[in-house]
Amino acid sequence: MKRWLRKISVALIAVITLGLYIPELNVDVEAEQSKETADSDPDLHDEPNHENRETPILTAKMPDVQADVSEPDPIQDLRDKAQEQALMKMGPRITAKVEDEFQTVILPKMEEALHLIMDETKATDFHYYSVTEQPSEGFGERIFNIYDERTGKDIARFDVRRENRPMEGYWFNFHYHVKSDDFENHHEIGDIYWDKNSPPKWMA
Repeated sequence: MKRWLRKISVALIAVITLGLYIPELNVDVEAEQSKETADSDPDLHDEPNHENRETPILTAKMPDVQADVSEPDPIQDLRDKAQEQALMKMGPRITAKVEDEFQTVILPKMEEALHLIMDETKATDFHYYSVTEQPSEGFGERIFNIYDERTGKDIARFDVRRENRPMEGYWFNFHYHVKSDDFENHHEIGDIYWDKNSPPKWMA
């Protein structure tokens, strides 16, 4: 009887011991083997830095995106400055009444005039053209001049004149002059009707 008990006890102890004991040696050996494999295989060695390999590819594409950004359009730049100076010239009181007509009638014609002026110059010249930033006040006609930054000389002059037409009232006549005819001739842009009453001074 004692012999059977001894055998059962040994068997239970063996089962319990094997179930609870986890040899650490196997884990260390596997870790060392994995490390040796990674060191010997270049592809596996680089695998942990897989995300780092993506970064140069993205960086290399960045100049392509920047290259697609178009150069500023000098005509558009002049047009924007011309609009700004014209609205400044008219002042808030006149602008409040005629701005819509200015935007739909005068500004497109002014842009056409800018294109005509640029067409008469060398393709590289108009990159040096700028718009003066101070319209004349009171009753002066000057809206802005286009000048060559290299020489400081005017290329074109854009003006607006008040006209009191009999039986009609006051009109604003927009026109420009060019260097090619010594600024003598009026090149028409368009007219905006004001009222029979006298308009405020410019920039008022």
